[in-house]
Amino acid sequence: MHNKRPRMAVLLVLALCALTTSCQPGESLAKELNWNLGTEPPTLDPALATDSVSVQCDEALFLGLTDFEDTTDAAVVPEIATKWSVSEDDLTWTFEMRKDVWWVHYDPLTHKAEKKRPVTAQDVAYGVKRTVDPATASDYAYMSYIIKNAEAVNTGESLDLDSIGVRAVDDYTVEFTLKQPAGYFPAIASMWTHRPVPRERIEEFGDLWTEPGNIWTNGPYCLEAWEHDNRMVFVKNPHYFDADSVSVERVNCVMVVEDSTAFAMYEAGELDVQNPPLEDMDRIKADPVLSKELYIGPRLCSYYYGFNVTKPPLDSVLVRKALSHAIDRQKLVDTVTKGGQIPAWSFACPGIFGNVADRQDFPGITFDPDKARELLAEAGYPDGQGFPEVTVMFNTNEAHQKIAEFVQAQWKEHLGINLKLANQEFKVYLNTLIEDAPQVYRHGWCTDYPDQNNWLLEVFHPTKSANRSKWSGAAADEFAHLVEQAAVESEPDTRKELYFEAEKLLCADEAVIAPIYYYTFVVCNKPYVERTYQLVGGQHWEKWKLKAH
Repeated sequence: MHNKRPRMAVLLVLALCALTTSCQPGESLAKELNWNLGTEPPTLDPALATDSVSVQCDEALFLGLTDFEDTTDAAVVPEIATKWSVSEDDLTWTFEMRKDVWWVHYDPLTHKAEKKRPVTAQDVAYGVKRTVDPATASDYAYMSYIIKNAEAVNTGESLDLDSIGVRAVDDYTVEFTLKQPAGYFPAIASMWTHRPVPRERIEEFGDLWTEPGNIWTNGPYCLEAWEHDNRMVFVKNPHYFDADSVSVERVNCVMVVEDSTAFAMYEAGELDVQNPPLEDMDRIKADPVLSKELYIGPRLCSYYYGFNVTKPPLDSVLVRKALSHAIDRQKLVDTVTKGGQIPAWSFACPGIFGNVADRQDFPGITFDPDKARELLAEAGYPDGQGFPEVTVMFNTNEAHQKIAEFVQAQWKEHLGINLKLANQEFKVYLNTLIEDAPQVYRHGWCTDYPDQNNWLLEVFHPTKSANRSKWSGAAADEFAHLVEQAAVESEPDTRKELYFEAEKLLCADEAVIAPIYYYTFVVCNKPYVERTYQLVGGQHWEKWKLKAH
């Protein structure tokens, strides 16, 4: 393996250089950003995106009604919308739209970007209804359930797409009618699943509408190339309404899964930004050059292990609690991840409204190997005797591998059980989690909008989320009641207490998941990269600047 990495790096930099008019290995033009996506994006279709890689690409290509500031409070700001208002009963939201946003067709052969037509309120309404339409098979359709009749249509209870509470009042005014008040709806309006999409291209090309040459986009970038499982190229959209402020004119993307290979490319000057491998963290912190390029900062994401509660022995709450108690999270972040991550005892991270991460009274499951052994014995497996084979699965990634090996060793040391590790390529893994999640699965959640509604109701609700843990029964019903009540509650302190009880059920009483840590940004940036750090959604390449180098 080690012998193949230098050769791979050379091939990849040659591929990057082939995208420029003149380039030698290690060189980069000041207007070009070299970026590692880390894997093939499963989709570019906003209705189908569920993962951070697809969302990053969609962030470059498609605009939403609203967006979030690159600040710690992640305030909602206008994007296509210029302003919005809500009715007195808090059920009808009206968004007025810009009139200078265009659908643009980029021809990869001629390298010409052509304005086709304005983006209208009809495009927004079509995009929302298309996401909700069960024929689209959007795994994120539940994000729209706050909209009137969206859930009924998506679940097949109603066949009337026109009954969904979104309509174009005129070409540049779109109106949403909700099924219940939701003061956070302007944040939901930013979701990629609610972004306008070009109906005529979808109807003409079907599933191939997002391929280069077929796709119409309206964001700061156009899609020039997508060589699947190899590379992508995004080029500046000259017809973007704020094109004059976009400094980065081209983003050359590779899809290198191995952190060690990608970081070797970074050190060779072939990538401008890259997450460092876990095993190199001590070296990077001690290096006089790399240490200055390393950035560690807050990130609104959580890393956790989920349990499929329908598969023995994880159908036993005693086993789930034992596994969670047996993980020394502090040791993990001190000796393995080394990026300032915070050990987690709850799901939502600091910075999310209603989180319990900073509450001393939250009874989360902490590291307690004696308690873990006691619970495992009570479950019928004293000292791990007779414990059946259990698979821990994660998407292919060196960091996930090392974390899984650490957890595997913890469970062996403290509980006397052996677990099997398995990994899958990212796109396959996402499908596996949807169709039939393994007994234990690695997952992460980065906020779509900074409210617990997005974390608890939209991730673990037994019927209104993907519910990969297949959680059901009385406790799940109680959890559902709590988060549904919190969703319509207007008093902030009451909402917080409801979310406290819901987190307690999820992470402590039922141990449906084992929270591991709250993420941080751990990334190295070349000194010529002047960038922002987007806490919600994909990074805003259009706001970055590259100094000559």
